[in-house]
Amino acid sequence: MDERLLGSEPKENGNLRRRVWEESKKLWRVGFPSMLARVTSFGMFVVTQAFIGHFGQQQLAAYALIQVMTVRFTNGILLGMSSATETLCGQAFGAKQYHMLGIYLQRSWIINLVTATVLLPLFVFASPIFKLLEEDDDIATDSGYISLWFIPILYSFVFSLTIQSYLQSQLKNMIVGWISAGSFVLHVLLSWIFVSKLNWGIPGAMSSMIISSWLVVIGEFIYIFGGWCPNTWKGLTFACFLDLFPFIKLSISSGFMLCLELWYYAVLVLMAGYMKNAAIAIDAFSICQNIITWQLMMFIGFLVAASVRVSNELGRGNAKAAKFSIKVIICTSLCIGVFLWAMCLIFGQQIGYLFTSDEDVAKSVADLSVLLSLSVLLNSVQPILSGVAIGAGRQSMVAYVNICSYYVVGVPLGIILAYVAKMDVKGIWIGMIIGVATQTIVLGYITSTTDWEEQVNKASERLNKWSSRPSETTDENLIEERVNE
Repeated sequence: MDERLLGSEPKENGNLRRRVWEESKKLWRVGFPSMLARVTSFGMFVVTQAFIGHFGQQQLAAYALIQVMTVRFTNGILLGMSSATETLCGQAFGAKQYHMLGIYLQRSWIINLVTATVLLPLFVFASPIFKLLEEDDDIATDSGYISLWFIPILYSFVFSLTIQSYLQSQLKNMIVGWISAGSFVLHVLLSWIFVSKLNWGIPGAMSSMIISSWLVVIGEFIYIFGGWCPNTWKGLTFACFLDLFPFIKLSISSGFMLCLELWYYAVLVLMAGYMKNAAIAIDAFSICQNIITWQLMMFIGFLVAASVRVSNELGRGNAKAAKFSIKVIICTSLCIGVFLWAMCLIFGQQIGYLFTSDEDVAKSVADLSVLLSLSVLLNSVQPILSGVAIGAGRQSMVAYVNICSYYVVGVPLGIILAYVAKMDVKGIWIGMIIGVATQTIVLGYITSTTDWEEQVNKASERLNKWSSRPSETTDENLIEERVNE
């Protein structure tokens, strides 16, 4: 009897290893292309900042202010609203309701186009807005000029973010990763030609970004319209105008969830602008924030993988598989986070020189390297928990957690430490870290106590409520041909 029990242990361990390996393959199949797409897409902003940063402190501060405040504000809204597409497409794909994916995509285009147009005045009137907020006049003026160059990029977000959600839900997002990587390489080349060789300055750096951003969108359109999504895309349809209200409601809660998180960092950069030596404070803080955000793009790939895996399994009605997927993703992401945390500690003194030639700014960045490493470590867990919530369609709940963690805990603590305790930028950042840690602990508790069988039932109810008959949009025989590739 004892021998049999002992003999069963290797078999169970082997079965667990096989399950982890199979789940990891599914994770990386979704996560790696998403990482590649987001790291290279945000890399365009980082490269542009690096080129503009060598023009001078004021130009770098102006670009940082518009990118971190206005662009992140609008991108946060559009990215969050696109997560509704991620939830619905993922659950519909898991339930084999393939005909709904194209409809959800078109609904998201309508909603995000209107949203981007509503947000347009923030770019047009950026300079007076920053002056109204009592930012430095010269920095605010330069920011207003740079913001106009971001308008075409704003409208590229409408399509690129939603198409990524549509493709990754059906495990077809590798094409997005390669297109984004190619565009990033082109952006580096064009930036070097326009700025270093032709001396076009800021217009050259921004023109390169516009060209590269829209190249991604054009490539995605060619892929969809060219027939590579035959079961989920049957052309434009009036069905996308039906049931818009519940879609808008989920989109707004999704947008609220993610943009609260991205605005949090923007508020902290705004606060840095009120300190002595505002240009240096904004420059150093924005460089660190760009490093964090670039690293965060990698873990947003895991966020996407968590969302797709959880939504697919809930759509299939498999609660146990959803729970197992969450455990594998968190462990994988945390291992990578520990490695990056160590890298930030080792190379923290040299990072600043990648973005500026100014000695004071580089020293200020080096002084923040320990806090930078802690933020990197926290970012390896927190996005996964948000991705799990997106996959389950629980964006509203996360929005409340974000409000309390960031704006009730993080921002007030940052203000007290920065201005009362005289810790300046370090005080702001410590408050930010405490806010993120609070959010991570709360979301971890909620995830661990969730009844996933109940979430399966809610996913089924949502799909039944918002689905159209297959005959309205696609041939039923074609739908049955496609299963999880």
